[in-house]
Amino acid sequence: MQEQTQNTLKIKYWAEADRPREKLLSNGRASLTDAELISILVGTGTIRHSALDLAKLILGSASNNLYTLGKFSIDDLKKIKGIGEAKAVVIAAALELGRRRRSEDPASLPRIGSSKDAFELLHGDIADLPHEEFWVLLLNRANRLIRKKKISAGGVSGTVAD
Repeated sequence: MQEQTQNTLKIKYWAEADRPREKLLSNGRASLTDAELISILVGTGTIRHSALDLAKLILGSASNNLYTLGKFSIDDLKKIKGIGEAKAVVIAAALELGRRRRSEDPASLPRIGSSKDAFELLHGDIADLPHEEFWVLLLNRANRLIRKKKISAGGVSGTVAD
């Protein structure tokens, strides 16, 4: 079979039940591994690696940890052989959507009763940043979050808030 190169069979030649897209459609998104989900984002492989192989390389470079992967920049992703700018942007966008979804979940917008509560609320927004940011939490009279707003972004050691 000419489609097989260096022990890697293209995904289109896999059994339908093993293909990530078809698996998602038939069994639901929760049935896929992290690598299979990332392979759907990657879309296509290279001559030597399937999309799933590339996804495993991506996860491996982040110690198989999605939290760590969320800290990767576009340039970090592009250092992985087979990941160009377009694929890196898709992965970064998907991770950002996941972060935003988590921050908009009403259950994750708790009552702010201490600095620890504020930290837990903002940690997802600022933990992966290589620079300082100044945020304001707008609360109602019951100390429930109405909205969080970024006021400024600065350098590595500080930011200005006027």
